[in-house]
Amino acid sequence: MLPPERQAFILSRLAECESVRTVELAAALEVTDETIRKDLEFLEKRGEVHRIHGGAVKPNQARVELALTERQLINREAKTAIARLAAERIEPNDTIFIDASSTALTLVEFLPDVPLTVLTNAHNVVSALANREGIDLISTGGIWEARSRSYIGLPAETTMRKHNIHRMFFSCSGIHLERGVSETNSRQAAFKERVIECSEEICLLADATKIGVKSSFFFAQVGDLTTLVTSEGADPGMIGGLENLGIEVLVA
Repeated sequence: MLPPERQAFILSRLAECESVRTVELAAALEVTDETIRKDLEFLEKRGEVHRIHGGAVKPNQARVELALTERQLINREAKTAIARLAAERIEPNDTIFIDASSTALTLVEFLPDVPLTVLTNAHNVVSALANREGIDLISTGGIWEARSRSYIGLPAETTMRKHNIHRMFFSCSGIHLERGVSETNSRQAAFKERVIECSEEICLLADATKIGVKSSFFFAQVGDLTTLVTSEGADPGMIGGLENLGIEVLVA
């Protein structure tokens, strides 16, 4: 198969599943991983893909903020597996924070049936837990952001500073070993930076497509993390680098 044919196949696969993995493409096309990497390099130079460790995503996925309803449809199975595994860390009487990401919202479905205090800036989390017994539910309030259906800004940050959070569950647009954890939205990034300062355990929920990605606004170093919960297919080099820094990595 000629390079243009391989590259057309890669783009068609990317259109179907939002992300592609190098090893899977190599197996499907019966070529080496190195051949696929060269194809991805060529496509990235043309602006048609954004390379990440172990594969590629659509170029806009790393740079453009999607609405919550759109984000909930992407990599749904991986997000569910991540949320289920992350929920196992929660202990009775914990005070936890859940952000407005689609992955963290999925965590709500798996919260254990124990007494908890849940802080959140996400309207959908408040709606989901409004009638749940045994949970003290605290909304940050703040400036309403319709796209993420969440509250941000100084009023939200002020609420967070009043609490000691045992476990913070949140997601991001990308995590890069050298640059850190990033977001497409500067105000969301600033808010998450404040929450990290108030939290004892920092648990990042990020599927394999976000590993190795650098987005627009960095709000944490990887060394700030306590735990990363990710999905199958995450780049082993990146995982090894995080573990060498003393960060617990769980693969769902």
